[in-house]
Amino acid sequence: MQHRLAILDDYQGVAHGFADWAALEQDGVSVTVFREPFTSEDALVAALADVGIVIAMRERTPFPRSVLERLPALKLLVTTGMANASIDVGAAAELGITVCGTAGSPAAAPEMTWALLLAAARHIPAEENSLRAGTWQTTVGFELAGKTLGIVGLGKIGRRIATYGQAFEMEVLAWSQNLTAESASEAGVQLVSKEDLFRNSDVATLHLRLSPRSEGIVGEPELRLLGPEGILVNTARGPLVDQDALVRALAGGWIRGAALDVFDEEPLPAGHPLLSAPNTVLSPHLGYVTAESYRQFYGGAFEDVRAWLAGSPVRVLTP
Repeated sequence: MQHRLAILDDYQGVAHGFADWAALEQDGVSVTVFREPFTSEDALVAALADVGIVIAMRERTPFPRSVLERLPALKLLVTTGMANASIDVGAAAELGITVCGTAGSPAAAPEMTWALLLAAARHIPAEENSLRAGTWQTTVGFELAGKTLGIVGLGKIGRRIATYGQAFEMEVLAWSQNLTAESASEAGVQLVSKEDLFRNSDVATLHLRLSPRSEGIVGEPELRLLGPEGILVNTARGPLVDQDALVRALAGGWIRGAALDVFDEEPLPAGHPLLSAPNTVLSPHLGYVTAESYRQFYGGAFEDVRAWLAGSPVRVLTP
């Protein structure tokens, strides 16, 4: 049986370097790679009209019910990672579409978080630009040792961030809706209320999954509490933060600055207010973009396709 397979959102054009997609030809699979994001649901549906297998890179392209219902040929949808809030897994199950995931790197996102934090603390992007323009030393940074790190969400990534903070001799606080004092203590951190975390932290970093309960969990009250010396770091999901409030906070000096890898709209469009906001370090959602991570993502996706073709799908995601 012939199958068409689409690899979506291969922004860097590297998918073929991390899995032997050409080997699927012997299984009757033709592979098409899409590098650019789709501009609308209609454009996505038109491109995938006769595609039976789709490889989705994280949450770059959403697959809500409204899209899945218009893709009758789709039988296998693979997401990199084992969770993807932009895929309606329940609708997929109703429509007979198998959804599979992959393993991922536990280190990529935490390391990116720490890179952004250090860059913000020492004004590295601004100083590099200044140096290239012929100016020498224009800012005064601050040390992390002795400061307080507040972690919102103490899951796998949050716990790793806690160990980084402890290695840098920081006091570490944590909060999330379901975090217990016992779990916090096991990670060597102090459980506090959300208000106390933002009030007492020099750096607040977000590591929650996006859900209706967590959307907008950081707004004007939290940013006001973080105060004029505080830095917000977000490498989780853009909508965790009220973006309008953050823009106002940066413009008004409510906080010292923000280091962001994620945004409400991705790719970030030209003219977006965060691009001109002061005291920011911005990166284009690089948290998972490492060779080690892509090897697991694309390699795992290849395994998922092979297993599904053999009639024994693996790493199946259910509602």
